[in-house]
Amino acid sequence: MLTPTPLMRLVTGFWSFKTLAAAVELDLFTRLSGGRSITVAELCDEYGLAERPADTLLAACASIGLLTKQPGEPGYRNSPIAEEFLVTGRPYYFGGQIRYCDERTYLPWHRIGDALRTNRPLTWDPHTQESVFADVDPQMLTLFFEAMYATSMFTARALAQEYDFGAHRRLLDLGGGSGAYPIEMCRRHPRLRASVYDLPHVVPIAAEKAEAAGLGDRIDTIAGDFFVDPELPQGHDVMLLSMVLHDWDEPTNRVLLERCHDALPAGGTIVVAELLLNPERTGPAEAALMGMNMLVETIGGRNYSETEYADWLADAGFGSIRTVTFDAPGANGALIARRR
Repeated sequence: MLTPTPLMRLVTGFWSFKTLAAAVELDLFTRLSGGRSITVAELCDEYGLAERPADTLLAACASIGLLTKQPGEPGYRNSPIAEEFLVTGRPYYFGGQIRYCDERTYLPWHRIGDALRTNRPLTWDPHTQESVFADVDPQMLTLFFEAMYATSMFTARALAQEYDFGAHRRLLDLGGGSGAYPIEMCRRHPRLRASVYDLPHVVPIAAEKAEAAGLGDRIDTIAGDFFVDPELPQGHDVMLLSMVLHDWDEPTNRVLLERCHDALPAGGTIVVAELLLNPERTGPAEAALMGMNMLVETIGGRNYSETEYADWLADAGFGSIRTVTFDAPGANGALIARRR
C-alpha cells in the first residue's frame, strides 16, 4: 500500500542532522573516546542538562548509529563511526564538516525558495562581497578547510583505487585546498611529486598539511587564481580538478578546461572528480542535492552529468575520455582524459 511514510522521512530529515550537530557542539563524542561510557545522570552533571533533554539526546544519538548501549548496561558509548570520525583531534575528524554546515549553510537553506526565485546565493551577497569567503570569520574558514580535508582524503582514497596516479611524474591539483589529494597520492606512489594550486590565503593550509604528513619535500604550493593568472602552471603531466567544476557555470568551466588543455603537455592527463548526475538528470540524490546547495552558495554553480563533462572535455581538445565510478563522500566518479 502506498503511504506517506517516505515523505515523512524527508520532512524529518533535518532532525537527524541537528541531533548530530548538537552532540558535536557539546563535544560529546570526545568525552566518550577510548571506550568510556556516560549515563543520563552523568550527562546531566557534567554538561548541566536537565534529565529530560539528556535522556532524549542520548537515545536519539543511539537511534541514528552514533552511540551504542548494551542491554542491561546504564551507559552509552561511541559507535565505531563516532569513535573514528567525531573525536576531536583524530586524523580524519569530521566535526568541521558538521559545524560548517550547521553554522554556515543550515539557516540559509531555510530560504531556499528565495534562491529558486532570484537565482542568487544565500550565504553571501555578490553585489557587496568579492567572493563566497569575503568577510568570513577566520574560524569559519578554518572549519571549512578542515571539513574539506576530511571529505577529500577519503574521496582521494576511493579515486586512487580506480586510477593509478603512479603512472605519472608530477601532479597539479587545481583548487586543491588543504592538499588531501596530493598527500594521499604521494603516500601511495613514492616517485610522484605534486603541487597544490590555490588562492594565496589557502596554500599555507596545504603546505602545513603536507609538512605534517612528512611530505613537504615532495608537495609544494603555488599561489594564484586560475581565472586571473595569464596561464596555468606548467611542467605537470597530470592535472586534477576535484569538487571544483560544480562551483561554476558551463561557460566558465569550458574556459577552465581549455586552460588546462593548454598547460598540459601532449599526452598529459586530466582527471575531473565530482558527484556526477546521470545523463537523465534524475539522480543520484547526493549529486542532485549538492546542486541545490550550489544554489545556496554560488553564483552559477550546479552539478553536471557525466555526459556534459565528457562533451566539454572533447570540445577542449581532450581525447580517450573514460569514466570511473566509486563510492566516496565528496565524489562518486571521475572522468579521465588525455590531451591529444
